[in-house]
Amino acid sequence: MRGRQRVKTAVVELEAHEEAAPAQRPATAPPAPPVDVDPLYGVALLKTAFELKRRPEGSVDEVLSAVLARLRIDEGEFRAFLAQQGGLLAALGQKH
Repeated sequence: MRGRQRVKTAVVELEAHEEAAPAQRPATAPPAPPVDVDPLYGVALLKTAFELKRRPEGSVDEVLSAVLARLRIDEGEFRAFLAQQGGLLAALGQKH
């Protein structure tokens, strides 16, 4: 048994902390009705970004419409999703 050391352990006491209530949305903006999120919406955003990078002369609306048509995504529903997300359309290069 020579050469072996005993493992030292420590006991730690955990204290329960009360979580703060989540911040409330401002009363000026009512929450938008939820839009069903199609799993292809993220794919459409990525494809649109790639197309805009590849062809910078194309407008965001033209490229987005073409991508949505290829993926067979309803453009009205997709644009409602973008409006609900806030800055996603602006991130693609279009001003609100």
